[in-house]
Amino acid sequence: MKTSENTGYVKRTQKDYSLSFKLQVVQEIESGQLERLEACHKYGIQARSTITQWLRKYGTFDWENQSQKVVAKTPEQKILELEAKIRLLEKQKNRAEHLAERADKKAIIFDMLVDLAEKEYQIDIRKNYTPDSSTSSKKSTKKH
Repeated sequence: MKTSENTGYVKRTQKDYSLSFKLQVVQEIESGQLERLEACHKYGIQARSTITQWLRKYGTFDWENQSQKVVAKTPEQKILELEAKIRLLEKQKNRAEHLAERADKKAIIFDMLVDLAEKEYQIDIRKNYTPDSSTSSKKSTKKH
């Protein structure tokens, strides 16, 4: 990478991007998740032509005939794609676990607050449902 001392501008070359990164960007564009310009902004790629080169080199679109083609991928490319997918799935799994844990903690705190309010104000906040209560109307059991 070349850096201009006056402006702090960093000029990147094709060698600055890993093959797995290029394949990930190509896959996101071809699957419709991103447009080329969106990919430039998202990943800090300085020119759309860079992405166009990656699409031509690694993508499945036939630029000569303007149609999709099936390109046999090398085992290395398949491995890199699978590794990228694994990393993405691990991130998604970790995020889901974090959100589930957070929801559990919120439920516990909410229950504690309801218990405290019931004790402090001596009222029943929670409704006690029994299996037969759906057929008959029950009177409120609030304590005053």
